[in-house]
Amino acid sequence: MTISTSDKPFLERVKESEQDKFMQASVAKSQDAQWDKREASRKELGNWPQWRDLGEQIRQHVIKYLPDYLEEFSDNIEKRGGHVYFAKTDKEAAAYITNLAKEKQAHKIVKSKSMVTTEINLDKELLKIPGTQLMETDLAEFILQEDDWAEPTHIVFPALAKNRDQVKEIFDKLGYEGDNDPEHLARFAREYLRRYFLQADFGITGCNFAIADSGLINLVTNEGNADLTMAIPKTQVVVMGMERIVPSLKEAETLDNMLSRSAVGQKLTSYCSFSGKQVEGEADGPEDFHVVIVDNGRSNALGTPFEPVLQCIRCGACLNVCPVYRHIGGHGYGSIYPGPIGAVLSPVLDGYEKFGDLPFASSLCAACTETCPVRIPLHHLLIKHREVMMDKLKTDHSFSDKIMKMVGVGTSAPVLFNMALDMDHAMVGVLSTKDQGSVENEYNSGRIKQTGMMPKLARGWTDVRDLPRPPKKNENFRHWFKQHKAALEAQKHD
Repeated sequence: MTISTSDKPFLERVKESEQDKFMQASVAKSQDAQWDKREASRKELGNWPQWRDLGEQIRQHVIKYLPDYLEEFSDNIEKRGGHVYFAKTDKEAAAYITNLAKEKQAHKIVKSKSMVTTEINLDKELLKIPGTQLMETDLAEFILQEDDWAEPTHIVFPALAKNRDQVKEIFDKLGYEGDNDPEHLARFAREYLRRYFLQADFGITGCNFAIADSGLINLVTNEGNADLTMAIPKTQVVVMGMERIVPSLKEAETLDNMLSRSAVGQKLTSYCSFSGKQVEGEADGPEDFHVVIVDNGRSNALGTPFEPVLQCIRCGACLNVCPVYRHIGGHGYGSIYPGPIGAVLSPVLDGYEKFGDLPFASSLCAACTETCPVRIPLHHLLIKHREVMMDKLKTDHSFSDKIMKMVGVGTSAPVLFNMALDMDHAMVGVLSTKDQGSVENEYNSGRIKQTGMMPKLARGWTDVRDLPRPPKKNENFRHWFKQHKAALEAQKHD
């Protein structure tokens, strides 16, 4: 499986991300702007909580009856003259498409933005075919391709970490001679891609939603590139995750509304299309139409506590509110699926050995759950991952695990716990400082600053935050509570 984007350890990826100040500023600016646009567009729609309820019901219904809807969709595709291939793994999916490209003697392939095609490493597999050229047609994906296939940093805004000067340098290699004005850069890309579109003989798209009762494909884009990818080439391949299906156009319309407002804060993105194989009387569209339905680990979630992750409509709203994503960006996660959704989905698709760190890359603030348009309980699923790893799989063999067990023994034994309360203020005193904090009455007893003064085993608590020094025994909460309780009892008797 190829959802991994880095072989480096998690902490090393995070350290590299922390050095990328432009990326952090770009993510922060995007999150702030998207908040305003997203909330305004949802408010304009009205009754947003009820829309969320409806979105959740649609997605849960589909997952519950997934085999039935996939069979109905497959039958309707074939009735329209198309072909359907069910791929259990990424390799099966990529092999089917590359063999089809060879059979069709494809020379120029155009591709619209698709997370699933990235997941199955399709671009690089197709480029192994002698004499074949391939072009990503989404502007952001096009920029990343021309930057030697740089990894995306966001589900919806893949080139978020690139600035206009970097984009200009990339386009200069393609013959661009203008300045770094985004409008001029976009015009150059449009003209460059349009020439390629007109020569394309093989098109590949993803799928926002597959319509079960009609066999149509629903695509939602900002640029219209997917429409051209569907309209011009004679052969068309749609690659979709097996869960991306709805019963009818009615449900697709509902989810399109929610997707657009959650992803980019618009009423509807510029292009919302429903298409399939060319039928008699149509002037454009594919003559040979194929749909590849990909499992690739998704069935691991079925019938488990992680099944709600399959409700995801890939809007990226959870990334746009996540404080951890704001700090480390997409590359820190080491998966093509970053942010809270990636932290839940990546271990489901490809196991804890590669992605066991991601469920712990969260403050559990629940902002992701609160914003999700289809009510995926993301922070609860992150906790569930932690429970599975710690309690069932016993994956933590570090000394920290032994420390927590010792703490558990100490806090469960009243004698040991009271001894700790007697000594903690004095013992921590040698490491703490009394300098004035930024908030009045903050850390009255002192604090251990972010100076690396703590012993190595405890530094994880103080490397990125100040740790308050425990108060004196006669000033701690238990002492206060006893006095407060006694005062309340005295008031009752008075």
